[in-house]
Amino acid sequence: MPGLLRLAPILVLFCSAGFADSWSGALVNSHCYNSLERNHNPHDTLGYVDRDRYSEIQYCSPNTKTKSFELVTDDGQALKFDAAGNAQAAALVQKTGKQALWKVNVTGEPAKNVLKVDSISLAQ
Repeated sequence: MPGLLRLAPILVLFCSAGFADSWSGALVNSHCYNSLERNHNPHDTLGYVDRDRYSEIQYCSPNTKTKSFELVTDDGQALKFDAAGNAQAAALVQKTGKQALWKVNVTGEPAKNVLKVDSISLAQ
């Protein structure tokens, strides 16, 4: 029994590390992208057919003034970043400069409505 109690903290660390996941997709300006997603005709029943997600992603490409970021995965899922993730994404944009399309890899943990970002890097 005492041996099991000594192992408990180690097991907790290994279990909590298992929740981190990784995603890849396009980095976008969160405010711009959400605005485009909300901008549709409420009477249009074919809203998703008429949309060009790729052009929306390019239109909302982040720049050095962007403060709020989101990752749009290849299947269209949009994941907002937490404050630390926004800071990391802003640093990446500052360091890398202007690009038409920001393809990135992100590791972190999903929480309520945001993604708690552990790391972010440009995709190869």
